[in-house]
Amino acid sequence: MTLIDELGAWLADPTHWTGPDGMVTRLLEHVALSGACLGLAIAIALPIGLWIGHTGRGAAGVIRAANIGQALPTLGVIGIVLPLTANIEPYGFDLIPSIVALVALAIPPIVTNTYAGLRQVDPEAVEAGRGMGMRELQLLRLVEVPLALPSVLAGLRISAVQVVATATLAAVLGAGGLGRLIIDGIAQQDDAQLFMGAVLVAILAIATELAFAGLQRIAISPGLRGRVQAARGSAADV
Repeated sequence: MTLIDELGAWLADPTHWTGPDGMVTRLLEHVALSGACLGLAIAIALPIGLWIGHTGRGAAGVIRAANIGQALPTLGVIGIVLPLTANIEPYGFDLIPSIVALVALAIPPIVTNTYAGLRQVDPEAVEAGRGMGMRELQLLRLVEVPLALPSVLAGLRISAVQVVATATLAAVLGAGGLGRLIIDGIAQQDDAQLFMGAVLVAILAIATELAFAGLQRIAISPGLRGRVQAARGSAADV
């Protein structure tokens, strides 16, 4: 029996689509976990990136810490957190370590890209805003953030795709998601289930990438988008 035949038979079984272990349930679990982790990472990392990008204070230490955090393997973070939370009921063994690891994975790109975007804002535009009597928060909100938006959204896109792809590891701890299809497929020697789990994760990661690319096109003004593309073209020529 070929893999295609196994896939056809597996997909034809309605229990593989619905129910607590069905693809729809696992997909919703995966999206919910990824969305929650990305939201927490944004709430933590974006203010930090905006602060150090605007003021420059503590930037070296924060960026260094972010780079170290980005180098940490997600399984390593889970291994560190799990012994500390295993006795916390009811989610200390599965959900909490998964969330901590995924949030830690998502924070560095947001911090570094936000910082880089704000530091690349034309100083003359900033000084012009100050000359108009803008306060620091007004300057950040009305001048720096709009000009740094391409870099900020790029950081969000990188983090989102990484979280969606890596959230499969949560299934190792029993936290659910599409990774459960992969784990169960390996345990049961069910190639069709294993294949479908991997394909669904890949499709969701690609869909996330495309969604954030579309968000960038909508959120960034045409004039600024043209400047970004021109800058990329100049960099490519070099």
